[in-house]
Amino acid sequence: MATVAPQDPSSAPFDFGAFDNEVRALVLDTAPRLFAVVQEYDRGTEYADGHVAAWGMAYDDGSAHVIGVGGTVTMSLGSPERALWHYGRRKGISARLVWLDPGAGATFARAEAV
Repeated sequence: MATVAPQDPSSAPFDFGAFDNEVRALVLDTAPRLFAVVQEYDRGTEYADGHVAAWGMAYDDGSAHVIGVGGTVTMSLGSPERALWHYGRRKGISARLVWLDPGAGATFARAEAV
């Protein structure tokens, strides 16, 4: 009876599908939370208005990075809420955070423009 030598694991084909799934899971597990800083004017009146003034990323350690919509203001902050002081300190302007609720997906392909 012939015996078959065990296959050398280094010569076995690598399962890129399983590895790709692990990479996507890693990305989803470590992704920062995204938020917008919205400035509001004359809130509570008939003239109420607002706009997105900045976008931010909040990390698990509580810190955040914020960049103004025009790209000229960037901040590293101890918390996302610290951005409210920077964007809501002028008279008649208030600011609040609006958190994005991302889907559960991750892809290697860049999203196409709509």
